[in-house]
Amino acid sequence: MSEPLPTPAAPKQRKPDWIRVKAPMGQAFSDTRALMRRLNLATVCEEAACPNIGECWTKKHATVMILGDTCTRACAFCNVKTGMPRAVDPMEPQHTADAAAELGLEHIVITSVDRDDLPDGGAKQFVKVIEALRRTTPKTTIEILTPDFRNKADAAIEMIVTARPDVYNHNLETVPRLYPTIRPGARYYASLRLLETVKRLDPTIFTKSGVMVGLGEERLEVHQVMDDMRSADIDFLTMGQYLQPTPKHAKVMEFVAPKTFEAYAAIARAKGFKLVAASPLTRSSYHAGDDFVKLRDARNAELARKAAATVA
Repeated sequence: MSEPLPTPAAPKQRKPDWIRVKAPMGQAFSDTRALMRRLNLATVCEEAACPNIGECWTKKHATVMILGDTCTRACAFCNVKTGMPRAVDPMEPQHTADAAAELGLEHIVITSVDRDDLPDGGAKQFVKVIEALRRTTPKTTIEILTPDFRNKADAAIEMIVTARPDVYNHNLETVPRLYPTIRPGARYYASLRLLETVKRLDPTIFTKSGVMVGLGEERLEVHQVMDDMRSADIDFLTMGQYLQPTPKHAKVMEFVAPKTFEAYAAIARAKGFKLVAASPLTRSSYHAGDDFVKLRDARNAELARKAAATVA
């Protein structure tokens, strides 16, 4: 009896034209990579396999990922490696500030892995990085993208808010229904409360959050996430296409067309966000410096309208 033929492998999903990017190259790209290696800094650009790394690093924009390159969680969408992290590097805050100075950054984004192994979840390291940046490059505006600090959020948030970053970002990532499979270590409403707490503690800090689409979410679910964000007084929404980093990660259920992103953006603006960035290649820190200027201008315009209405 003959052996059964092996089941053919599923064909690799072809990316649409609108999701393709140029391969990273050039001297500025190489210089940015060399700087990160010299200062022993990890970047989310590399670790998360960001599709925009070529464009951003060529412009000498890099998002530093503090607290090492190893995460204590294993989210189904994320390419950052999972395991037992190394000890926190005491030189990391100053090295981050040195990188900002050498790159000449007007705006810097600082993110991190999840560090559930640390008593404070890594919050003190965020504070130390903010303080080092304020000392070394006082004109650089600071945006942080933090984890949820599971079971230690209140103390962690208060500590970081006291250090006064210009923007506090924490991504909801997806709709609540998909959390058990896509973001199993986190809780949707805990993430919402985190951002709500930032605003309550210091209303002058801009808050920001992002979601990925293409994971199997329904449009009405995305609209509900927008409503939840506005209830938490989140200022800035980012929305981008999920891309599967490896065959082991969650599959792309849909490549969302640019026109659908435009429709989502229009709905989000109507719901009252100060700023919306929605496109297939949008990521949390993509064009963050330019977006910060727009965000600040939007707030100033809103304050001017309120002042004029009061006078009238």
